Formats: sequence, structure tokens, C-alpha cells
Amino acid sequence: MKTLVILAHPGLENSRVNQRWKEELLQYPNDITIHEIYKEYPDWDIDVPREQNLMEAYNHVIFQFPLYWYSYPPLLKKWFDDVFAYGWAYGSNGDQLKGKKLGLAMSIGDKKENYLPEGSVSFTVDQVTTPFKASTVHVGAVELPYFAVFGASFQASDEEINQSAIEYINYIFKYNSDPSSSVLAVPS
Repeated sequence: MKTLVILAHPGLENSRVNQRWKEELLQYPNDITIHEIYKEYPDWDIDVPREQNLMEAYNHVIFQFPLYWYSYPPLLKKWFDDVFAYGWAYGSNGDQLKGKKLGLAMSIGDKKENYLPEGSVSFTVDQVTTPFKASTVHVGAVELPYFAVFGASFQASDEEINQSAIEYINYIFKYNSDPSSSVLAVPS
């Protein structure tokens, strides 16, 4: 089963982590399709039927993006608003995403310890990504544990970023092939 990675980074050329992850993904063209929405839609005019057809063609979809102010980059939010439409993703006859495995791969600028209740953010990544989880449940898809690298803004070394790229590929293949993936632990 091939994986679709929807890459949503408005400044990919300036991202050490997402650029490195993309380089790693490109090494698996028979297993992974990369769809860069900022490249595809610079005018933000999303071709909804095209995107829905793309989603229908894959059973394993990863949304890769930098965590922006505890949420998605703005074009990815618009993408969800437009593509996950009533009558297609949910509601009357809307079950096109039912049973599909959906996951998040995030570069997070801050330190991991700040994403604890006692940390400076005061919320965990699981709490911050609740809207994605709720949307996944609402459309009948299977929510995968997230994959993340912390310290992406300045703390992560090149070695840590390279290691995260390998772990990211392992994450993709692990959850692509394991039917009980929704109950497995989050990679650290």
C-alpha cells in the first residue's frame, strides 16, 4: 500500500527539518507520493475535486507540516475546510475517508519538555492536535499517533535532524503495514 504525504510548508526552502524529511521521502518513490500543497496552490485556489480524488486513491495519508502557533499552517487549514466537504467526507453519502489511516508528521520549534502541562506551553502535543483528532473521528478515519521532531527552530543538530528523517520513514512504513496501528505508542 502506497502512502500519500501532504506536505504543507509555506517556507520549505528555509526549513532544515522539512527539507531533510522531503529528501528522505524522495528515496522511496514506489512507496511514497509527496504532494506539496504550497507548491500546487500558490494562489490558494484549491482544486477540490482533484484533492478529493487524490485522497480517495490512498488508504494511508500523512500530513507533514511545521506546527504554527499550535495549529496547522494556514493553507493546510483551508485545504481541510475545502476538501473535507459535507457529502464527501461526512454527512449524507459522505464516507469517502472512512477507514483510511491519517497521521501527522510535525516539526515543532520548541523543546519537548515545554509541551507538558508544567511546561511553558502548558499543553501536550496530543492536546494541541485535538482538532485533527476530532476531524479524523468525525469522518470515520483511523487516527495514527503523531510523529514529531522538537527543537526544529534552532536546538536540533544536523545529526538529530538526519536521525529524525530515518525515524520518519520507519514511522510511515510501520503504520502503513500494521492494521492495529491506532493503538501503538508514539515514536519518541
